[in-house]
Amino acid sequence: MARKKEPEKAANHERWLVSYADFITLLFAVFVTLYAMSQTDKQKVEQVAASYRSAFGVTTGASSGKPSIMKSAELLPIPSMRRSIKNPEKPKPQTSDGKEKIQATKKEFKEILVSIEKFLATQNALDKINVEITKRGLVISVKEAGFFDSGSATVKPASYAILAKIAESLLPYNNPISFEGHTDNIPMRSAAFPSNWELSTGRATSLAHFFIDRHGFVPQKLSVTGYGEFRPIAENSSDEGRKQNRRVDIVLMGTGNETEEPTE
Repeated sequence: MARKKEPEKAANHERWLVSYADFITLLFAVFVTLYAMSQTDKQKVEQVAASYRSAFGVTTGASSGKPSIMKSAELLPIPSMRRSIKNPEKPKPQTSDGKEKIQATKKEFKEILVSIEKFLATQNALDKINVEITKRGLVISVKEAGFFDSGSATVKPASYAILAKIAESLLPYNNPISFEGHTDNIPMRSAAFPSNWELSTGRATSLAHFFIDRHGFVPQKLSVTGYGEFRPIAENSSDEGRKQNRRVDIVLMGTGNETEEPTE
């Protein structure tokens, strides 16, 4: 007997609604998540923006809400800091006891002259040194007889006290000092000094070293010159004249005369 054919079920045309509802639910969840993330990021972005505004000196106006540049007075004084680094103040010259050195003028020259001559009088040594004020400055002429042996550039120990007084008198001042050696016209011939040039320079150098090594003078302020027999102050025709010519001039230079050379 033949089986009875069951009727076909009608097609369900509303199944898409299930998928659509799932899609809408998922899409809603995505938008909710994005919204939540956007709120968090906005706070972070605002914090970062505030940091940049603070670093670059930008503020937000209270009324307009628009960014504005801070006034230069509100910023750190970077330019002035740079100036202090690039141009630091140079330390001023000082004496060994820490006092600031000063520039000697004609008034101080006179005071030094009187002080040295008084000391020489107590030492019975007025004939060994001549002190005078010229256009160049204060000139202290140290004669050979009291400070060097004939043909030698070694300073006699017996003259140390007088040289110390001269050094102490000049030390407080910042003027340049020139040591200038001179001789008579008698030719010099020795292994150490082939001519009067070397002898005059050697004596001036010895006195400069005495001032530097024993009394702390700054070498940058000192100069040494040897003139030999070519700058005499007296005639070389007599013993007395030659004695005057054999000398070392210690010159405390006056203001503006640092490069002026002595005249004959």
